[in-house]
Amino acid sequence: MSPEAREEFAAEYVLGTLEAHEVDAARALMERDAGFAALVADWERRLAPLQGLAVPEAPPPGLWARIEATLDGTAPSRRWRFAWPAFGIGASAVAAGLAAFIILRPPAPAPLMTVLLTSQDQSAFLVEAERGEIRLAAVNPRGVEAGRVMQLWALPQGATAPTSLGLVPESGRLSVTPRGIRPEPGMLIEITLEPPGGSPTGRPTGPILFIGRLAAARSS
Repeated sequence: MSPEAREEFAAEYVLGTLEAHEVDAARALMERDAGFAALVADWERRLAPLQGLAVPEAPPPGLWARIEATLDGTAPSRRWRFAWPAFGIGASAVAAGLAAFIILRPPAPAPLMTVLLTSQDQSAFLVEAERGEIRLAAVNPRGVEAGRVMQLWALPQGATAPTSLGLVPESGRLSVTPRGIRPEPGMLIEITLEPPGGSPTGRPTGPILFIGRLAAARSS
């Protein structure tokens, strides 16, 4: 079972959404796997506040009799009868389920974009950032003077020095997933002119040719 599957299995056990045989499997796994038992305990702590979202209410009289009547004589498992009160009835159970779904599968963050401009505000490169990856593409391909190269840099807000993202190839296209920093709104992206092989100091040494700042891409 993958780490993601174990995490989801623990969450569903705490929410009481598993089938009877799955509950048995989860309990058996907790007995022999301390790591899984810790996951269950963690989900119990995380979801416990959801009990306060709605006041628990007892099921109406005769509810189970009506349910059993619709099951062609097949009585619901006792485990289900005692699992419901764990997180309340009705709205609180729905809220817990929705919260777990959101926690387990958070929406992907919006992609970031910027256009790198020259000092004359002419567009030169398009930069896109998504899921930690930064992609560079030339809008108007430009040559570099002999014996020099272009180097791409990122400067997060609050940082004191930029981080190199690599040399810009002649194609003007580059894709990189930087270590130690993550693309975020407001991050400065710039290209400088450097000696062959790039900056020898790990910091920009030449003039800034193109510059822009990442912002959330707007949907059309």
